[in-house]
Amino acid sequence: MQMNSRRAPRGALIALSLGGAACFAFQAHAAAPTYNPINPSMGDTTITLTGHDLTIEQVMQVARHGAKVTLSTDAKQRETDNLGLLLEAQREGVPVYLLNRGGGNGRENTILEGDPDLPDTKIKLETRELASFQRGPTQGDGPEVADEEVVRAMMVIRANIMTYETPSPQLAQMLLDLLNKRVTPVVQSRGTVGEADLAILANVGGTMVGKGEAYYRGVRMPAAQALQQAGLEPLKPFGVDGSTLSNSNAYTISQAALLVAEARQALDWADLTYAMDLNGMNSSITPLSRPTQMKRPSKWLNWDAQRVLDMLKGSYLFDRDAKRIIADPDSLRASSIRQGSAWQSWAALRDAVLFQMNSSDHNPAVNVGLSPTDSWELSTPQMMQYYVKGSAKNGHKHGYIIANANWDPYPMTNEIEAFDIALANLTVVVTHRIYRFNNPFFTVLKAADIPEAQRGTAPQGGGSLTTALSQEIQVLANPVPAEGISTDNQANGDLESEAGVKVMRARQMVDITMHLLGQDLLTGAYWMSLRKAQDSTRSFGAAPDGALAALRQIIPWQGTADSRPARPSATIAYEFIEATPVTTFFPAATSQPAGDIQIPVADAKFTNK
Repeated sequence: MQMNSRRAPRGALIALSLGGAACFAFQAHAAAPTYNPINPSMGDTTITLTGHDLTIEQVMQVARHGAKVTLSTDAKQRETDNLGLLLEAQREGVPVYLLNRGGGNGRENTILEGDPDLPDTKIKLETRELASFQRGPTQGDGPEVADEEVVRAMMVIRANIMTYETPSPQLAQMLLDLLNKRVTPVVQSRGTVGEADLAILANVGGTMVGKGEAYYRGVRMPAAQALQQAGLEPLKPFGVDGSTLSNSNAYTISQAALLVAEARQALDWADLTYAMDLNGMNSSITPLSRPTQMKRPSKWLNWDAQRVLDMLKGSYLFDRDAKRIIADPDSLRASSIRQGSAWQSWAALRDAVLFQMNSSDHNPAVNVGLSPTDSWELSTPQMMQYYVKGSAKNGHKHGYIIANANWDPYPMTNEIEAFDIALANLTVVVTHRIYRFNNPFFTVLKAADIPEAQRGTAPQGGGSLTTALSQEIQVLANPVPAEGISTDNQANGDLESEAGVKVMRARQMVDITMHLLGQDLLTGAYWMSLRKAQDSTRSFGAAPDGALAALRQIIPWQGTADSRPARPSATIAYEFIEATPVTTFFPAATSQPAGDIQIPVADAKFTNK
């Protein structure tokens, strides 16, 4: 079976998430990391961005497989109306954060005066914004993001969310063009405290105006050359394009979207390796049975038990066996409970990420069409100072532009750490499942009971490797200490969600979990093969049978030392499950329950949809 890994190992990501200064020392000052370009296998597919229904699957199609993007008609109109209200606010003298008032501790300083339609004011805006974009490549710190898919995920998410902001038409189009032409900016991995990925998105802005470096179809070159080869002119920014692009958590959200996709792969394999372990242990399936599950109704626990039971349908475990013990060790009996709980936490994380990437995280908030009579507080003197009346120049559209804290990503951040804990508890049962195969009290069968001529090679690494992987996971599962440190001398920016650190740690946990599941796969497969050697008529269920057969194509059960792979079997098993979706062996997956966190439908008047 030929495997095509969907991504290269995330070396730079892992270095970042370990958290110690020493692990950064070499990476930050070394040459550019090995770049992992995407395989644009979906280049003929186009995703339409609306601002409110982008899915994780669509992000993956764009980020990982090169799908193209366009904006819906409504999204384009929303951006046009928002920019029109912004410029009208300047004409009417309405104070607007980052347009005519400074940012951070300069928020009370007037930084722009005059009608934006007048040549002098327009030139000031263009000059200010161009200078902001030109500084982009100097922002942040290394190591550089080594995976093209991460930067592309960030750009498609920003393009989707930006439909609620005030981009100039040329900025909105340039972001789409970079994705569609596959011009991928060189982006630094450091520069976010979790409240906004300012420096990282500024790197993207540098590429837009031809500064710094970028990759064109996976080849690194000066950004100006990449734009030229893609047939693009450098951006001429206007309005508040600099803050519109960079005031967002899009980099962190992109990592979270990738986390959701990768975690689903891990949870899928945890269910399948569990089914294989049950076969290998000659286990009792009574904990998974419907009578047991009905005594404890819980949609995710019951769903996972049914799913594993469906994987085992047709297995010899449903035949009576006098040597089968009445109750397995806790780790095998309770695996579906830990795994169902992890799925429940995953669903909550998924919904939180969907919410985050389909709603505005920008300051200020622009609300076209909102009137003083739409909510009692809007007619108060405090709110009326941010009311834009509108004129013929913006089509007589009125609304509010107001400062806010929508940049705080805590609905998503909390779910990331909750998932870490759920995943850590899942890996405990996986670890102990592997250990229990060393005890003949549970297995009853011993490897020595099988004639040597029929006995395959036991997995290498065993308990020591399993323990090492488990230790890494448990260290990463410790929550990141909550804190807030002022980032300016007037304590304006005094919160940090640390979302970037948290999501990178979570992705590393998932990656190590995949290594652990590779060990579990080897262990379960070894004991399934022993059971088959014991009785050649045994079957294990379509999914475990299929996974075992596929694994044996790359790690044979028997053979001479020369015929076995020279590489570590643990590495081969990890690469196998990374590259092989569980749907390869279990296509008729049981439908998942609805997520526990539902995305609310907001009042259209307040969201400018």
